Amino acid sequence: MKQIRVEQVQDKKGLLDFINVTRTVYKDDPNFVQPLTLERLDSLSAAKNPYFEHTEVAFFVAYQNDIPVGSISAQIDSLAQEKWGPNLGHFGLFEAVSQEVATALFDQAETWLKERGMKRMQGPWSLSANEQCGMLIDGFDTPNMIMMPHGLPAYQDWTAAYGFEKAKDLYALQIGVDKEPPARIKRIWENAKKNEHINLRKINMKDFDNELAIIFDIFNDAWQNNWGYVPFTAAELEHTAKTLKPLIKDYRTFIVEYDGEPAGFMVSIPDVNYKIRDLDGNLFPFGIFKLIWRMFLSKREDRFRVPLMGIRQKFQKKPVGAMLPFMMTEETRIEMHKRGGYFCEMGWILEDNGGMISIIEKTGGSIYKTMRIWEKEIA
Repeated sequence: MKQIRVEQVQDKKGLLDFINVTRTVYKDDPNFVQPLTLERLDSLSAAKNPYFEHTEVAFFVAYQNDIPVGSISAQIDSLAQEKWGPNLGHFGLFEAVSQEVATALFDQAETWLKERGMKRMQGPWSLSANEQCGMLIDGFDTPNMIMMPHGLPAYQDWTAAYGFEKAKDLYALQIGVDKEPPARIKRIWENAKKNEHINLRKINMKDFDNELAIIFDIFNDAWQNNWGYVPFTAAELEHTAKTLKPLIKDYRTFIVEYDGEPAGFMVSIPDVNYKIRDLDGNLFPFGIFKLIWRMFLSKREDRFRVPLMGIRQKFQKKPVGAMLPFMMTEETRIEMHKRGGYFCEMGWILEDNGGMISIIEKTGGSIYKTMRIWEKEIA
């Protein structure tokens, strides 16, 4: 067996090795989409990502014959600890070419967390609950959409063998945008549009910052009791606004009001992964022109994802709380179908959020990917 060497990332070269591990792991996998290197450098930079303001993070790369063959992050998020208890450490961005490499990486991350007093190791959070979450355990036969994980089928076996146990499963559901929903759902949408208390509106792009502030105010209220939830900081909201603005269009981002009060929202974004699938992570020399055409000049939007949706808690247990998601989902479907859309992913959604899963299934959706968050006692 080739000797495995695990090193902590100390410089840009090490970070590039960390990012490029996926080129080795998925070299024969047609469903993996290599992320843009510039985007990954920014997201993993303490100078550019405000997540690092409340988190201590270490990145580790595994090498065999000086080739990067595995990666893992270990992180201690003070906001996650405030919400979910002390002594909780996270891991993320896990990739490995073999079980031996996986074990070496888990060893390193566990040691790093234990040295800092952590007693529980949970993940993968890559890097937080507000970014890419979970390890894919079902649904390997289709490409991963933007901000969603891919993985090797063997990962779940290697992780369980190391002593991790399931903490929670997350689902991604698919909806055919070109298909009309059942008549019953159509009636709910029509009745909601006639309800004088309900106003569904597109966001005002000219007042984008304030509109996004409304969306995240609803989000923090709607999600505050959800498992794994960690609130956005003000700096993270500003950073997210800048990141999302090029992806957001008014015709697929909605705020719904009840008696004038913002009660819910739905944000849809294009599947950037589908648009960069042939760029191999490189914008230069010609990738940037392809991306500009596909993202901003072409009017066709084939595939999109709903990464954010929420209903204020005060409405969630009322009949209107079930009506509003139906309304926003159908309005989004109609708008995207006009523009050539045929596929929508909704998620992730917690496995025990039966209400939301039922709503999506009643509109014609179905679970097509499952991600798992693992946990291990390390005290």
